[in-house]
Amino acid sequence: MSRRTHPSSGLSRGLHFLIDADWSPQQAFVVFELLSDLRARIWMRYGVALHELICEQLSTPTGADIDDIEGGF
Repeated sequence: MSRRTHPSSGLSRGLHFLIDADWSPQQAFVVFELLSDLRARIWMRYGVALHELICEQLSTPTGADIDDIEGGF
C-alpha cells in the first residue's frame, strides 16, 4: 500500500515529480546544490517579505486566548 504525502505548500494536485532511484550520489548532490542556490536567490530577493509571512503563519491567531488554542501548555 502506498502512502500519499502532500508538500508543505498544502497543494494536493499538480505535476508529479519523480526522483530516479538510480541517481548517483554525485547527481543527487548537483540537484541539491541547484535547489540550495535557488533558495538563496529567492531569499535575497524576497527575504523581508518571506520573513514577515513566516512570522504571520507561526503567530497565534488574532484575538485568541492562549488557553483556547488546542494543544496549549
